[in-house]
Amino acid sequence: MSEPFFEDEALGKAYDHRLMRRLLGYLRPYRWSAGAAVFLLLLLAILQVAGPWVMAKAIDGPVQSHDIPGLLKWILIYAAVLAGTFAVQYVQTIMTQWIGQRAMLDLRAQVFNHVLTMDMRFFDRNPVGRLLTRITSDVNALNELFASGVVTIFGDVFTLLGIIGAMLYLNVKLALVTFAVLPLLVAATLIFKKKVRFSYREVRRLVARMNSFWQEHLTGMSIVQGFNREAATMAKHQEENAELRRTNLQSILYYAVFFPVIELIGAISLALIVWYGGGHVVAGILTFGALTAFVQYAERFYSPIRDLAEKYNILQAAMASSERVFKLLDTNPGITIPEVSVSNGAKAKDGEVVFDHVWFAYQGEDWVLKDVSFTVAPGETVALVGATGAGKTSIANLITRLYDFQQGQILVDGIDIRQWDPHALRQRVGTVSQDVFLFSGSVADNIRMGRAEMTGETVAAAAEKVGLARLGRDQEDGLARMVGERGSGLSVGEKQLVAFARVVVDDPGILILDEATSSVDHETEARIQAALELLFANRTNIVVAHRLSTIRNANRILVLHKGRVREEGTHDQLIAQRGIYYYLDRLQTPTLESESGEAMPRMVG
Repeated sequence: MSEPFFEDEALGKAYDHRLMRRLLGYLRPYRWSAGAAVFLLLLLAILQVAGPWVMAKAIDGPVQSHDIPGLLKWILIYAAVLAGTFAVQYVQTIMTQWIGQRAMLDLRAQVFNHVLTMDMRFFDRNPVGRLLTRITSDVNALNELFASGVVTIFGDVFTLLGIIGAMLYLNVKLALVTFAVLPLLVAATLIFKKKVRFSYREVRRLVARMNSFWQEHLTGMSIVQGFNREAATMAKHQEENAELRRTNLQSILYYAVFFPVIELIGAISLALIVWYGGGHVVAGILTFGALTAFVQYAERFYSPIRDLAEKYNILQAAMASSERVFKLLDTNPGITIPEVSVSNGAKAKDGEVVFDHVWFAYQGEDWVLKDVSFTVAPGETVALVGATGAGKTSIANLITRLYDFQQGQILVDGIDIRQWDPHALRQRVGTVSQDVFLFSGSVADNIRMGRAEMTGETVAAAAEKVGLARLGRDQEDGLARMVGERGSGLSVGEKQLVAFARVVVDDPGILILDEATSSVDHETEARIQAALELLFANRTNIVVAHRLSTIRNANRILVLHKGRVREEGTHDQLIAQRGIYYYLDRLQTPTLESESGEAMPRMVG
């Protein structure tokens, strides 16, 4: 089996133009807004360059000539520049953040929608915590790129070019003296770039691993506490936490060195300006106002450079995150939908299920089902029995196409299930499993499953049909009773009844019960059996059962052993054969077994 997508220890490029091109694609719907934001950044750069120039004019003009009215004019112009800078920066910030949030809204929706199309193999090998990291932390890192990187980088470039142009215009020689420190700046930036690259990728990897650890252990908290594993779990958490802290501190160390180095280079540049420019002022070659403007330009010159270094930080995080997000998006769903698919369940063989020489393995060639063939006629009730691992649940999963099989053919209503639209197929086939998952919300919400068009009367009728109405009468809030995550607050039997009610409102033509009564008490099982008599009417039923007493009235029973159908018949016929089913039945009736005195043979493949 190929490696899961989240195992991304290998480093890609620091900057990948293919990834960037894909990222910029999310700005395409908002290109006019992005263009307006770039225009505002250009205007902002002009205003930032204009400030020192206005001050130079004021110093060389009215200040030296003691012209108070003239000075007032330049003060008002400088104030207008400041006000314009504030207004433009405010609008530009709002606009770029809006663009970033809209782009991330689209990306989050695309990622989650893609995850919804994946088959169960994908979730078997990808921890939920890492998937959450892709949808949350990694997408947020890309939001920083869109809101503070891609667009605003133009502002830093415009400002830098404007300052360089203004300095060259004022005095070419002094500008060249100022730029003498640029080789030091370039060297420091290249070293910083090399060091921080690995650090940021490691941080993203460790954050994903930490989220996976939290999700897994919070979900399994009852096991952690039940087996007194709190101390061991905390020790493991401390190891993960310490490694993440170490990697974060390493990246912070690089910034702690880089930014002071930039400040030091800027101070050297400022000293050169004062030394060289001051001499020119004394010699009368340069005006004092021009020297003042140079000092301000020098200070502002390093601000966009620092910002660009910070943008590189954002770019590194975005490249690391985009690799993971796009790898997820590029993962093909295991279940493919044909271009022309069946979306109508009204067929001539309404409710027929056929397995024709089906082979299936979850991994490689470790076959769970081996050359399985059988037919369930419309309206027939067929039970699947066998020891744990015989392949019963796998058959149920294949019918609803949660997994795809490797060899053979499965037909529903006479059509290969690979020709069905999966949504139409799963509407045609209803499933109730042993492990019922309930979402946070009310009991009625869990029956309705987000279908807003479903009325309260329909929900109540479904609850009444499966015997869940008692829950409504016993509780003050009835079906409006709130349940916690994974159905906390309800018993196992009540969860099963909710799952039955879900199927009732869908009214499928084929019903699969996957050990749906194996975890309930006898009273609840009796209520479920009464409901099943109503549910089984006028539909095809496939029942996976451990308790053989629940399927004695089935039309046929298929006995599976090590992935193969070994026996087939009614309860009485299979008992008379005195084969695998006979001994499974005896295992569940110890009194008869002890009276017979028969030894239980070892069942072999």
